[in-house]
Amino acid sequence: MTVPDLTAAVAAIRRGDLVVYPTETVYGLGADALDADAIERVFEAKGRPRDKPLSMALPDADVAADYTDPSELELAFCERFLPGPVTVLLERNDRVPDALVASKDRVGIRVPDHDVARDLARRTGPITATSANRSGEPSARRVDEIDATIREGAVVIDGGETPGTESTVVDVSAGEIVRRGAHADDIEAWLDEHL
Repeated sequence: MTVPDLTAAVAAIRRGDLVVYPTETVYGLGADALDADAIERVFEAKGRPRDKPLSMALPDADVAADYTDPSELELAFCERFLPGPVTVLLERNDRVPDALVASKDRVGIRVPDHDVARDLARRTGPITATSANRSGEPSARRVDEIDATIREGAVVIDGGETPGTESTVVDVSAGEIVRRGAHADDIEAWLDEHL
């Protein structure tokens, strides 16, 4: 795969604008996950209710400790499943804005198993990790499936067709799979073994 030039995308994130980026699941809609105004642009573009939290994408699982306070069990889970198509709900610290998590005490952490997504987060810091679709509409596997209003308002990184299975959302502390997606059976087996 040809590695795309991320210069325009990095500049967009830094000025608070939106970026459509590929992952190993579906296309994501990224903005600076620490900037409340940029987060608001994501909610507006998606038409997403403000009481539904967004997740953050990081370049590596180790970086999660900068924004969360994970337990030993949660660290072990992250070591086993990240990077990968998994969103782990961890207790957030005060660096995570209320706007991102709808004032809840946990934040979804995503470390995509995709070089472009991780490189973008490495170069910009945490970015929002939510599907690049209008709320309630199907997730996009190709750029041409993304609503035109989202595409027109963002820098788009076309990484070809993505696999299409959404990430599994897990609350390890509760031993619960919140949303079944990729690798859900493996995750369930891990939780059964460790809890």
